[in-house]
Amino acid sequence: METWHKIIFGDCRNMKEIADNSVHLMVTSPPYYNAPFDYPDLFKSYGSFLELIKDFSKELYRIIAPGRIAAFVTDDMLVNGEKYPVVADITKIVIDAGFRYRDKIVWKKPEGYTRISRRSGVLLQHPYPMYFYPDNLQESILLFQKGQFDYSYIRQLPLAIREASKINLTEYNEEKWNLTVWEIVNVLPLPGRLEEGIAAFPEEIPRRLIKLFTFVGEIVLDPFLGSGTTTKVAKELGRNSYAYEVDLELKPVICKKVGIGQSTFTEDKIEIIDREDAKRLRTSLGEKVKKQKSVTKKRS
Repeated sequence: METWHKIIFGDCRNMKEIADNSVHLMVTSPPYYNAPFDYPDLFKSYGSFLELIKDFSKELYRIIAPGRIAAFVTDDMLVNGEKYPVVADITKIVIDAGFRYRDKIVWKKPEGYTRISRRSGVLLQHPYPMYFYPDNLQESILLFQKGQFDYSYIRQLPLAIREASKINLTEYNEEKWNLTVWEIVNVLPLPGRLEEGIAAFPEEIPRRLIKLFTFVGEIVLDPFLGSGTTTKVAKELGRNSYAYEVDLELKPVICKKVGIGQSTFTEDKIEIIDREDAKRLRTSLGEKVKKQKSVTKKRS
């Protein structure tokens, strides 16, 4: 099925390219607040991070269609020994913007795929009470809804669209989509990978969410596009999409992942827009990450 996709390089707090009540699903992972090996010192303070989420959530409420879903993939952050309650704060902010809190799914990663710290080692060195800190193998997939969904909408869809959008129940049951815990291997930003140095989520997360909450031909949004995963999956599943990414330096990665400039058997239309509020962040963040790793190595 031919689809269209608009990738805008600019700040998602202003999504002027999108009409009111027109997006059927948002899937995104906001920047992990000052994550040492992803976004060191990206935000001046935790308060400025929350202001970004607050301003964006108001704009998100404007463009999401009534009854539809906004999914945030995120987690609490440990920065310089301080734990920040990102999940709780995003939940409150999005509810205050007008959304209903629908559900939370725990994304469980395999053991051995932890990236930043093995905090449990503190107890191994000091086997006494009060030295316990757990290693983190999970993130939250927060689901919010704009009001209630009108299920008569489904009956009004053409039969071909309904049938093409039916969920494969064998896949649903065998892969345990019905549970609030999804066990999915994460994407490590290792050297040589397309996602090198980028905090990308696995394709399986948007794939499940797009199948569960949209019909073929509808519109998916990712306002923090990163390496381009959501757009790629939306395209493969016959959905249209909007995407925003503030960092212009990610354009080559996004173009490669989405398949821009590559020959395909479809005639998908992809438009890229560079706005004046886009930035160049990847190089400076990469330098900070190198310094952070160097400091960590010396301490260990």
